[in-house]
Amino acid sequence: MAARGSRWNRFSVLRALREVAHYGVVALFAFFAAFPFLWMLITTFKQTRDLLNRGNNPFLYNEPATIENLRVLFFETQFAQWMWNTAFVGLLVVVITLALALPAGYSLARLTGRWGESLGIGIFLTYLVPPTLLFIPLSRVVANLGLQDSLWSLVLVYPSITVPFSTWLLMGFFKAIPRDLEEAAMIDGLSRFGAFVKIIVPISIAGILTVVIFTFTLVMQEFVYALTFITSSADFTISVGVPTFLVRGDVYFWGSLMAACFIASVPIAILYNLFVDRFIAGFTVGAVK
Repeated sequence: MAARGSRWNRFSVLRALREVAHYGVVALFAFFAAFPFLWMLITTFKQTRDLLNRGNNPFLYNEPATIENLRVLFFETQFAQWMWNTAFVGLLVVVITLALALPAGYSLARLTGRWGESLGIGIFLTYLVPPTLLFIPLSRVVANLGLQDSLWSLVLVYPSITVPFSTWLLMGFFKAIPRDLEEAAMIDGLSRFGAFVKIIVPISIAGILTVVIFTFTLVMQEFVYALTFITSSADFTISVGVPTFLVRGDVYFWGSLMAACFIASVPIAILYNLFVDRFIAGFTVGAVK
């Protein structure tokens, strides 16, 4: 009995140690992931002389906290307008991307033979073309359409990046959905389009959310096209307006820069965390299949 009790105690200790190690690793990775947000938040309320003094602890407020950085961001720049411009372009690009990529991905997934696979790979390869090679011919297109210095130029150009990748992503997702589902719906009287809308699309929410998050994130961080096609500060997006107005020569307004980054990144981070399971499923379903 004593030996059995000793083994049980040893087992309990090992299990406790494993749990401590497990949660310790999770906590370490969580801190690593959250550290940029913590650093941005701390810097947002730091005075410039406190931040630039090498003798001060960068993680503590050695001088009283301030909201001057937020005042500079909102009242000496057009940050609120840039946020609106980014949201406006992002929502339109998301709608256009879904309108084109959903039927294209479904059609390629149901195309029999090697043609569907080859066309899918060909579409994905267009996503790999660097924007630095495309912005010159695209600027000619924008000029011919009279969209220079307009947010509509970005609405026109960004789908050329988002649609190929989204089509390829959704194609792999649709391939994982059994054909029997839509065939059964068609036997019950639905057309193919009706089966696609009422059966396939609801099942594909994970893939659709992946496309939405990818598209909106790309619009927020894209720099080359936004800098090339937009010259008016009132029409800047966040990715161009923030570094243009808060980096002046060799002077960096670090507090205001970190405030802008924190405000712009938190909504996307919350969106990722709310739908992280569906987001991972959207990216990995093709591999699982």
